[in-house]
Amino acid sequence: MQKVLYLGYVWPEPNSSAAGSRTMEFLRLFRQQNWQVMYASAASLSEHRADLAALDIEEKVIAINCDSFDHLLQNYQPDLVVFDRFFTEEQFGWRVAQYCSQALRVLDTCDLHSLREARQQLLKLSMPVHAKEAERHQVGAVTADAVALYKCMTASDLAQREIAAIYRCDLSLMISSFEVDLLRQYFSVPAYLLCDTNLMLVPVQRQLTSYEQRQHFLSIGNFRHAPNWDAVLWLKHAIWPRIRQQLPQAELHVYGAYPPPKAMALHQPQQGFYMKGWADNAQEVMAQAKVCLAPLRFGAGIKGKLADAMATGTPSVTTQIGVEGMQGDLAWGGLVADDRETFADAAVRLYQDQNLWQLSQQQGQAILQKYFDRELNTQSFLQALLLAREQQAQRRQQNFTGMMLRHHLHKSTQYMSQWITLKNQKN
Repeated sequence: MQKVLYLGYVWPEPNSSAAGSRTMEFLRLFRQQNWQVMYASAASLSEHRADLAALDIEEKVIAINCDSFDHLLQNYQPDLVVFDRFFTEEQFGWRVAQYCSQALRVLDTCDLHSLREARQQLLKLSMPVHAKEAERHQVGAVTADAVALYKCMTASDLAQREIAAIYRCDLSLMISSFEVDLLRQYFSVPAYLLCDTNLMLVPVQRQLTSYEQRQHFLSIGNFRHAPNWDAVLWLKHAIWPRIRQQLPQAELHVYGAYPPPKAMALHQPQQGFYMKGWADNAQEVMAQAKVCLAPLRFGAGIKGKLADAMATGTPSVTTQIGVEGMQGDLAWGGLVADDRETFADAAVRLYQDQNLWQLSQQQGQAILQKYFDRELNTQSFLQALLLAREQQAQRRQQNFTGMMLRHHLHKSTQYMSQWITLKNQKN
């Protein structure tokens, strides 16, 4: 492979989200292979986007429902096209199939959106309908098993769209072994269509700040990501009051990109609840904290904030959803709790017990070494990519479901897009 076209849902922001960090790892890896890379997106140019020019990556602003993208494909003729999330595959996949049929089509799911949506719906159903805001956030994290999740997902339009996109592509990049198992066992997705890779930037620090040098609790996450905003609300209304009862002088510092006014309105220093907003260096503020709190009641994929916590030697308290796909058979680098009382008590215990804190720090380092080794993840990903290229014709022939879905959905998408294009030209 010599030419890569990376179709971004957004412009990558490695300092704003784990997804942005993961995208940059792929882009760097492609350039290290001396492959020519073009990054194209229909999204607005963002303030915090990465400097792709520094990696000698060409940037292209593209438009949806526009034939100009066809001309780009015909001129560039990529060997590999990466779709950043299934929305992008839906919009541009038929054009790639039509004008660059020889290109290997790869979908980076980032996480399974339909799984996250299913858990969010289950959480909403567990909340009292007409209760006040604080009362609504007393319920704990979603603990539904795979059977219940599958049942919820099958009724979802989002799941049907997302899994159809997985079938239509030659390879889908997954970031959670739980999601791989869910797709294989319950949705019958062939194993050769899935690549489980933890490749993401985890800058492990050699010199870890000690227990005595640290202070305060910390929570961090992009506010545009629904699970992160929900976690802040659960902290504010249900968990933090219980922590403050036991630790009256404790402080919680909440960081995250793109905080809306409603988030900053939660700032209450008299309660030790500090809304900090954007962090110029997430690893730096994480390394100064004593305990990271990630009370995720719903979500999917693996959590960049928790990888950063382990990399900086900061023990964490999170839920089963938080640790999903991250620890394998190893003990977590902190404590895990799914209800507000247990979560708060675990946070206090980890904050006060130095021996437990140091053990948790060691356990976090062990997880990073076993499951987030950059060199091993890089080699396994490249091998999967090159094997998919080598077996591309054979796999496409085997994947009749994917051909069928591509035919029906792409025809309808193609005709709708062409109709919109003609309409825009007349206007």
